[in-house]
Amino acid sequence: MTKRILITGASGFIGHHIVEHILKNTDWEIVTIDRLSKTTSHGFDRLRDIKAFDDKRVTRFTADLNMPIGEGLKKEIGININYILHLAAGSHVDNSIKNPIPFVLNNIQSTLNMLEYGKELMTEEAGDLERFIYFSTDEVYGTAPKGYNYEEGDRFNPGNPYSASKASSECLCMAYANTYKLPIVITNTMNVLGERQHPEKFFPKIMNYILDGKTLPIHSNKDKTKAGTRFYIHARNVADAILFILQKTTETLDNVNASTGKYHIVGEKELDNLELAQLVANKMGKELKYEMVDFHSSRPGHDLRYALDGTKMEELGWKLPHTIEESIGNIVDWSLQPENQRWLDR
Repeated sequence: MTKRILITGASGFIGHHIVEHILKNTDWEIVTIDRLSKTTSHGFDRLRDIKAFDDKRVTRFTADLNMPIGEGLKKEIGININYILHLAAGSHVDNSIKNPIPFVLNNIQSTLNMLEYGKELMTEEAGDLERFIYFSTDEVYGTAPKGYNYEEGDRFNPGNPYSASKASSECLCMAYANTYKLPIVITNTMNVLGERQHPEKFFPKIMNYILDGKTLPIHSNKDKTKAGTRFYIHARNVADAILFILQKTTETLDNVNASTGKYHIVGEKELDNLELAQLVANKMGKELKYEMVDFHSSRPGHDLRYALDGTKMEELGWKLPHTIEESIGNIVDWSLQPENQRWLDR
């Protein structure tokens, strides 16, 4: 029978790329739940843009996951859900620092409600749930020391309320795997870039500053000599990794931290923010104006370096479909097309 996957946050930036990837590479049916809040202020436009809005394989619902899944919504979704992919969450670090209480409560409460819903799908009447993926972040580990990439199972050290909410949600997932035997998988990924990203994020901000001839602030160390670094990865690569994990049998995936598995989805090489901005400017054929800014000293909670070890996924056989250079080129070319420039919100 055709698999059915429930994706929360499917109209968001990463979510819609995963929807597109599943539609192109499987015959699965997709059920989506979105709140359509600030990060999805375009409504369902991302799904429209990838031709998924009217696809007969996609069923869309709008709900606030801070509230338990209602009985009517459960009826409409049906019990034959094979996979849950929980992406819906607030993700902007600045917002979590400015107003932490609603931000943290939202991320934890929505995860708890989805875990409760997953537990119901494991009952004797249903029993179709094969895997519950919680989509987490590299930021749960905090700043990475130079030369060290965090491995699955390393201790948490959240540097801000956002990362604390994700670490807390990971712990809830582990508890539900232990207590209720939910088939939990936790993924941690790095800074994601791609088409249709919210303009407050770094990549579209680079493009907008270059197009406007403005000076781009580059977050750096206290001495303003070294920019912050990340292992940037395209959302399509993330989508490919998620599908790769879902198509693996339970026996193939090992047990880590009381769950069915914990896996890092990592870009192929480390880039500092200035290097990324320069690659974008080179692709655009324009000058990059920038200044190094000691942002981290004045705004604690913003980590200078994030780094994850991707060996575990490599040993399972997963390979990055696209390099970072290919990804940057594709995003720039796509974003500069007249019909796509609206996504830059300039």
